[in-house]
Amino acid sequence: QVQLVESGGGSVQAGGSLKLSCAASGRTFITYVMGWYRQAPGKERELVATISSGHTTYYTDSVKGRFTISRDNAKNTVYLQMNSLKPEDTADYYCASWRIGETYKYWGQGTQVTVSS
Repeated sequence: QVQLVESGGGSVQAGGSLKLSCAASGRTFITYVMGWYRQAPGKERELVATISSGHTTYYTDSVKGRFTISRDNAKNTVYLQMNSLKPEDTADYYCASWRIGETYKYWGQGTQVTVSS
């Protein structure tokens, strides 16, 4: 069982920055892939970024060069540094974790990010 708790959301003007954190419970954090998803009003949830236990990262095209995902395995925490934010980044952001080869994902409760123009 893994429990995820996000923090760090808020409101910011376009061009600003926010850093999201996701604290995970459990002693097997290091074995899980960690990811950030987002869901804007009226849209489907989309994958934003992932990071493996070996720190291999993936980013969706729309955030490349602006967002950075990282993890601290000693603190069981994954981060999403978001720079140069745009109004289209406005969404609820969710942390997720899963094991490679498994389809089941654990989800956090979400944190809201609002970017105003």
